[in-house]
Amino acid sequence: MSDTSPPGSGYAGPAPDVVVLGEVLVELSSLEPLGSGASLRMGFSGDALNAAAASAAAGAHTVLLARVPDDELGDALVERVRELGVDTSALVRAPGQHGLYLTHADPDGARQFTYVRAGSAGSLLSVDDLDEDLVRSAGVVVGSGVACAVSPTLAETVRRAATLARRFVYDPNFRPRLTSAGQAAAALRELAPLADVVTPSWPDEVHQLLRVEPGATAEEALELVVGLRSRAVVMTCGPLGALVAEHGVVTPVPGVPAPVVVDQTGAGDCLTGTLAARLALGDPLLDAVALATAAAALSVGGQGGTGHVPTLTETRAALAATRPVEEMDLR
Repeated sequence: MSDTSPPGSGYAGPAPDVVVLGEVLVELSSLEPLGSGASLRMGFSGDALNAAAASAAAGAHTVLLARVPDDELGDALVERVRELGVDTSALVRAPGQHGLYLTHADPDGARQFTYVRAGSAGSLLSVDDLDEDLVRSAGVVVGSGVACAVSPTLAETVRRAATLARRFVYDPNFRPRLTSAGQAAAALRELAPLADVVTPSWPDEVHQLLRVEPGATAEEALELVVGLRSRAVVMTCGPLGALVAEHGVVTPVPGVPAPVVVDQTGAGDCLTGTLAARLALGDPLLDAVALATAAAALSVGGQGGTGHVPTLTETRAALAATRPVEEMDLR
């Protein structure tokens, strides 16, 4: 990490290891099905915050770039971001409403969220909010398909950041309630050539975005992702781990068993944030992926997107102490 601020930047801190941009949401989650009388737990989440929290926990100086309403709830949100170890110096405080989502604990990782976010302050992040010197100075910049789907201005901001970044990590993070498969695929095709790493998930996301032939194996699907021309691909495979393609070589990275599964919300974001942090701090890609898959496995033990953010010590211990998932049957 550099000891000096980016020249000419409005950002006052040291050049960061990781910058994550996107929208932060109020999270209302329940351990029971949503309905009249359900007990709700309020927190703060969203893929950008989840990834930033994981990056900070993995040892990286991480800056979150987002718009946050300038009200009392926004103050609580900013304080929570600080508690998670994330640098709040680049947050833009602005008038407007909060975006939120409702979910009930998702141990199987199969549910979609219910969003209330149209026109939110966070969705209005634009290139005018982008500190270009800050982005250029970062070791890794993280953007996502969620950010691209939320609004045209946020999508433009992600594209601009990708062109400025020294290293760019893109998580397609397809959400059918936010965008169509065609639009998400177009964003992936546009941003993959600018990315050092893309992190699509198998099988659902890859099938939906790349129109994989029925019966195709994960390795065959991976070839389609590699064809999008990112420098490397980390195709996540849930608890089985990931397939990594780099320099023409494909390597399976087995996952580790989750000690307890409460809620899979944010597990993919945890993986992406941990991966970005370790790459920024100099880890080889395969080592970074191994830590990232272990962190994701631990993260599902908490309720909500940042219910449990494992520390680097916890993640390393889990990786060292647990047997990997040995069989990666990805047919």
